[in-house]
Amino acid sequence: MDFKKGKYKVKSLKLADEGRMKIEWAESRMPVMMSLREKYKKTKPLKGYKIAGCLHVTKETAVLIETLQIAGAQVSWSGCNPLSTQDEIAAALAKNGIEIYAWHGQSVKDFYWSIERTLDMKPHLTLDDGADLIFTVHNKFPELAKNIIGGTEETTTGVHRLRAMGKDGKLLYPVIAVNDAETKWDFDNVYGTGQSSIDGILRATSVMLAGKNFVVAGYGHCGKGVAMRAAGLGANVIVTEVKPTAALKATLEGHRVMSMDEASKVGDIFITATGIKDIITKKHFLNMKEGAIICNTGHYDCEININQLDSVSKSKRTVRANNEEYTLKNNKKIYLLAQGRLVNLAAAEGHPSEVMDMSFANQFMSQLRLVNLDKSGVILDPDVHDIPETQDQEIAGIKLSTMGYKIDTLTKEQVRYMDDYSAGT
Repeated sequence: MDFKKGKYKVKSLKLADEGRMKIEWAESRMPVMMSLREKYKKTKPLKGYKIAGCLHVTKETAVLIETLQIAGAQVSWSGCNPLSTQDEIAAALAKNGIEIYAWHGQSVKDFYWSIERTLDMKPHLTLDDGADLIFTVHNKFPELAKNIIGGTEETTTGVHRLRAMGKDGKLLYPVIAVNDAETKWDFDNVYGTGQSSIDGILRATSVMLAGKNFVVAGYGHCGKGVAMRAAGLGANVIVTEVKPTAALKATLEGHRVMSMDEASKVGDIFITATGIKDIITKKHFLNMKEGAIICNTGHYDCEININQLDSVSKSKRTVRANNEEYTLKNNKKIYLLAQGRLVNLAAAEGHPSEVMDMSFANQFMSQLRLVNLDKSGVILDPDVHDIPETQDQEIAGIKLSTMGYKIDTLTKEQVRYMDDYSAGT
């Protein structure tokens, strides 16, 4: 392990060249981020501001980190999941002078130690995925909040919990809900999670999906994306839900809908995408078919109750990377992927660069918005704030133009007609 106090702790700097090549590949697929980098590299609007970040250390995240740095920010980073850090990317960032504390396979203690190191510099802003950094500030270092002008949050679960904190008056500084931007959750969550989750399952198992009963727990944006891609590969998709409207959407999109109690008896592959604990538990493991495969693509590793899986098993072994075979006491075998953590990041490389281009553009522009507000003396309430519609449309417009597409523009007369309530049939 390479460790330089006050600077970085990564697996090995020898991996840096490999990581740099992957970062350059991501740059070639992220034109929105590169246009922002070009736009702000000379004016450096983030100069003088310190950003602590806690987000999956992937090649796409590296593009965000280095764009923040090029725009003038001082950045300190940690991974937001013990199994999602790509060691070669962390090494490349450390070699480029980024303060980073991240390596694959961290213990829980290491994970929070790394987060705490990013706070040593007393940041002005936080950038989060899952809100562990924000929670660490609030629960352990609340005095740092006095210096923090705002934060941003990347994922559904994090935003949900932060809104609950805001409602209870517990948030100490404003947070922008990057996840709730249309250019994030309608693209990253659907198309990114869908493709990368299937990628993780295939890397960990190499099974054929066609003809399999593929159970998706949760039909939000992420679950919808996974179901779409599984169906595209010929799987028979089964959806489990607690929300009637979501279940109805799944039904009308051609999927079977049933309870997990029912699905556990017929499923071949199970994936959870709910953000809620105990989706697959002891009774479900005991119901499952011989050889069933289970995994999770939600942010936290609580959706599959692994302690209960251990309690009904007599042995387990790793049969291939990110694939553990559990032999139950009834002699049936069940296969758990990526230790129940995000299968798309632990067993694969995460979302494709093209879709993270928009999500991370939202992160960059939201950090810039907080800085500009600070410079102008505007103070946001300590609550969760949405991204402006204009930002969403700007990012989508840039993305379309880089793809070579043009769209229509409303005329002044059409704009007037939209608001003319006197116009009838």
